[in-house]
Amino acid sequence: MLFNDRSEAGRRLATRLRGLAGEGVVVLGLPRGGVPVAAEVAEALGAPLDVIVVRKLGVPFQPELAMGAIGEGGAAVLDDAVCRRAGISAGAVAEAEQRERGELAERARRYRGDRRPVALEGRVAVVVDDGMATGSSARVACEEARRRGAGRVVVAVPVGPPDIEVAMAGAADEVVCLATPEHFFAVGQYYRDFSQVSDEEVIALLGAARLRAEQGLAVPPVGVPAGEVDGDVAVEADGHLLPGRLVVPEDAVGVVAFAHGSGSSRHSPRNRLVAATLERAGVATLLFDLLTPEEEADRATVFDIELLARRLTDATRWLAEGCDATAGLPVGYFGASTGAAGALLAATDPALQVAAIVSRGGRPDLVSGSLAEVTAPTLLVIGSRDEEVLERNLKAQAELTCTNRLVVVPGAAHLFDEPGTLQAVADLAAEWFWRYFANSR
Repeated sequence: MLFNDRSEAGRRLATRLRGLAGEGVVVLGLPRGGVPVAAEVAEALGAPLDVIVVRKLGVPFQPELAMGAIGEGGAAVLDDAVCRRAGISAGAVAEAEQRERGELAERARRYRGDRRPVALEGRVAVVVDDGMATGSSARVACEEARRRGAGRVVVAVPVGPPDIEVAMAGAADEVVCLATPEHFFAVGQYYRDFSQVSDEEVIALLGAARLRAEQGLAVPPVGVPAGEVDGDVAVEADGHLLPGRLVVPEDAVGVVAFAHGSGSSRHSPRNRLVAATLERAGVATLLFDLLTPEEEADRATVFDIELLARRLTDATRWLAEGCDATAGLPVGYFGASTGAAGALLAATDPALQVAAIVSRGGRPDLVSGSLAEVTAPTLLVIGSRDEEVLERNLKAQAELTCTNRLVVVPGAAHLFDEPGTLQAVADLAAEWFWRYFANSR
């Protein structure tokens, strides 16, 4: 087993491709399985993400056997050897192509809606799939990219057969493949999780990438060196030693303390995903428990915003004075639900000089009377389906006098469980913290 899932494979592939960052790259995922891989590559390179839709042409009496593939704009690749062995006539090939082109056009509409494909003229097209078997799909994707004016075409896959470069000769200018096992059989055997990718997931990943582009995100490329610090800590706050986990990348630009709604930031899988994105961007993170286990079980304590703010204030001082690895770094807050209210209230303390705040599905309305005192640049991120909280945030935003922005993530509910939506939050947070940490140094 080489990869846990497609996302991990994409992150590892992105590391090999980081030299392309800034070269006018467009990342093109092959739906459906290639898109989660491509999304990680596009995010890491700071590049646009699009799909390049292809359809396999199956032998009529054995559809799983590919005799070729076709692409969106008329591109087509045939495997002459398969056609000869199977006795497939030119008429049968034409009939299969006509049938599949209708489905191909429908899929392209489904994924892009009424948006035009990303322009490729003179750019580097990176064609990404979750792996390569015969290479028919990748070859037709390369042909389509060249037809649309790409100046250079790179095929990038996590795994493929030993002769992958021979298979792509004449189609791609470069082939990047992380692993070429000697006894390669099928792509799926090299993934722990190779579950089918849905159309909805593809659409969500493309939507998240568009949101990043529309917000003008500029997350630094992957390749941040291994952390100087990565381990468990005990944070002195409000008379307690609160357990946490601190990660400080080499040359960190700042540190973000997480404030979770239930008080248990270090165990939150959502916070961990956001923290991992920040760490890749060179931002240190502190995930710690604002509340003790006994306090967390008490609903009233979870809504004790003054208590949450007091704990966060002490944690901020601990980062500045009690931890050598973060001393001197600008501090930001990432808060969720009531934790976001605690973060905003803590930031009203002028002695802390908080550099930036990001609220995910937060409750700024719980500190309505104090919002005008917040001076740290504040980003409010809400899901479009979280209508009640969105209304509360819109009202709270009107009270903020600091630099602020409210971003609505399409299709997301309160917990951002929908595919791609939480990663969109993480990317927005990375850009926001990076921008204001850089300005405060």
